[in-house]
Amino acid sequence: MMKVGMLWLDADRKRPFAEKVRQAASYYREKYGRMPELCLINAQTREWQPAVGKIEVQMTKTVLPSHFWLGMKNQELN
Repeated sequence: MMKVGMLWLDADRKRPFAEKVRQAASYYREKYGRMPELCLINAQTREWQPAVGKIEVQMTKTVLPSHFWLGMKNQELN
């Protein structure tokens, strides 16, 4: 479960899935000072992997197509 995260859009059909996640994670690390643990993607994403490096990837219906929601697992709101 993730309650807080960063939403990333990458609609480039030519870029491989893992590269999209790595690019989004790199920006997340630059912005927040740590690597994300979890990436949520749209449940209808055809090209996906259960993990990209140490980042767990999960499918959900609540994320729009071509979007990646990155963050930390079980992060509580303050």
